[in-house]
Amino acid sequence: MKAALLSDRGVVKVTGDDAGKFLNGLVTIDVANVAPARAAFGALLTPQGKIIVDFVLTAVQAADGGGFVLDCPRALAPALAERLNFYKLRAKVTVEDLSGSLTVLAIWDNGSSTEAGLCYRDPRVAELGLRCILPRASAGDIGAELVEPIEYEAYRIALGVPRGGVDFIYGDAFPHETDMDQLNGIDFSKGCFIGQEVVSRIEHRSTARTRVIPVTFHGPPPEPGELVMAAEKNVGTMGSGVIDRGLAALRLDRVEDALASATPLVAGGITLHLAKPPWARFAFPGEPKATE
Repeated sequence: MKAALLSDRGVVKVTGDDAGKFLNGLVTIDVANVAPARAAFGALLTPQGKIIVDFVLTAVQAADGGGFVLDCPRALAPALAERLNFYKLRAKVTVEDLSGSLTVLAIWDNGSSTEAGLCYRDPRVAELGLRCILPRASAGDIGAELVEPIEYEAYRIALGVPRGGVDFIYGDAFPHETDMDQLNGIDFSKGCFIGQEVVSRIEHRSTARTRVIPVTFHGPPPEPGELVMAAEKNVGTMGSGVIDRGLAALRLDRVEDALASATPLVAGGITLHLAKPPWARFAFPGEPKATE
C-alpha cells in the first residue's frame, strides 16, 4: 500500500459533553452517525448556503479522551476553530486547533488497515482508501510506502474528487456545485444546520447549474483558473490537473449546448473531453435525458 503526508491538511478537535449536539446543529451531516473508525464528509456553510470549509469528521475513542476531530484544510483550521468558538455560546465544548502537532496521511492502493494513529475510511469514495491522524513525528512509521503528495493528488484527480481552494473557491460555492451531494457530504433527512434552507431548495428544485466535472486531454494540464471556452462562450473554469487528467467547474447547460453543436471545450489552447466518474448520479452533459 501507498501513503502520502498531506501537509495541506489540518486538525481541529471538539470535545466536551455537548460536542456531538453542538456540531450536529451546525454542519451538513448527521453527527449521530459518526463513530470511531466511521467518518463522514461534511461542511460548515454560511447562512446563504455557501461552503466556508469542508472536512472529514470522525470520533475519538472514549479511552483516548472522546470528542470529534475535523480533518480540514490546514490554511482554514484557525478560522474554523474561531468560527466554532463563536457559535458555542453556552455549549459545554472545547475547540482546539491541533494542526501544529498532528498531521493527516492518506493510505491507498490496497491499504485495508494500519495500526498508525486515528484511522478511518475516506467517506467520499471507497477507492480513496484510509486517512489517518497521527503525531507528525510518527508519520514515517506506518508500515506503508511513503510517496510524494503529488502521487495522491493524481489519484484523487483520476477519481474525480474535487479539492477546495483549487477546484472551487471557499465562500463562493454551494455544496451541489462541488459535488458534495454526490460524495455523501449532505444529509437531507437530518435536522436543521446552517444554510440548510438554501441547500434543500437546490436539491428539490434540481437547480445546480454548475458542477465540478472530470476532464481528459493530451499532455500537461491547463493552469488552474484558466477559463474553459466553447467558441466565444465562457462555460467554466479549470481546476486541478495532472498529465492527461483534470477537474473543471462547468456550467452544465452551456456545456450541453456546446456538445449538441459539436463545439469543442478549450482551456488555455488545450481541448478538453468530459469523463463521467462512476459516482456521479446527476444529469451528465451529453447523456440522453430520461423521458417523463
